[in-house]
Amino acid sequence: MKTENEERAGLLYGIGAYGMWGLVPLFWPLLKPAGSVEILAHRMVWSLVFVGIALLAVRRWGWVRELVRSPRKLGMITVAAAVITVNWGLYIWSVNTGHVVEASLGYFINPLVTIALGVLVLQERLRPAQWAAVGIGFAAVLVLAIGYGQPPWISLTLAFSFALYGLVKKKVNIGGLESLAAETAVQFLPALAYLVWLGGQGTLAFGSHGAGHTALLTATGIVTAVPLVCFGAAAIRVPLSTLGLLQYLAPTFQFLLGVLYFHEEMPPERWAGFSLVWLALTILTWDALRTARRSRAAMETAKAAAEAATEPAGPAEGAGATGPAGAAAPSPAPARQAL
Repeated sequence: MKTENEERAGLLYGIGAYGMWGLVPLFWPLLKPAGSVEILAHRMVWSLVFVGIALLAVRRWGWVRELVRSPRKLGMITVAAAVITVNWGLYIWSVNTGHVVEASLGYFINPLVTIALGVLVLQERLRPAQWAAVGIGFAAVLVLAIGYGQPPWISLTLAFSFALYGLVKKKVNIGGLESLAAETAVQFLPALAYLVWLGGQGTLAFGSHGAGHTALLTATGIVTAVPLVCFGAAAIRVPLSTLGLLQYLAPTFQFLLGVLYFHEEMPPERWAGFSLVWLALTILTWDALRTARRSRAAMETAKAAAEAATEPAGPAEGAGATGPAGAAAPSPAPARQAL
């Protein structure tokens, strides 16, 4: 059982992870005049270097043999690497071209897209509140599309690419640090080849704008890996429902940065679309918390019933209670009632 100190530490790790992801829009503009694709390539290359050092420190290499022996997992890691490349690249471009608010919307609607994929791909069944949230989310996209004069393609691409990434990672089922190492290993050679090509063209920003700029490009690996390590530390210490609430910190910070720091416009139709998304997420969160509370209550009831069934009966009254009917009768009724 987790101690109170462990849960407190997990909460801090979670806030740290989502806080860093939420504040990362402040970092990417510092890498100009490097272009978005060059920044993406550096992120791939230096992430592998940083994660490799971390794995050397903890001496976790057993997963490599298992992964190499599984062509299916290797193929899925390659798909995950391709999908997250799209996500990373578009996000960097969005921030550096003044679309921080639209990028934040992508991560707000990501939970709704994840649920929709669960229905379409995994044949999951939704509760009525989840259907309502998905419907409201779809209405929000329509409102924003009408307001923009086109679908909010940045938000939708970020949401769908990250949801697909999560789906693939769920099927691969390896640790966060190990998964990042495998994915960046797939990305490494194409990214390095692109940087070498830029150097041959004389357009490589790395090393051309002072030591500080070079250090910042190198730090893309740390910026990528450190929040993931914190997230992994949080995931094993706090309940999933807590992580589900914390995930909204990142797009909230991004949204506030877009409006208050980068001074991006928020016309009425954008406020309307965001309000619908926030309503959908409120319903989704309420439903998740209610379901978790009911599941907890059902488990506690079943546990209490099981303990009562195993208690020895008294000498006088025990004859009638020691038979199968006497032992099993109290259990089903309260368990069903809790469900």
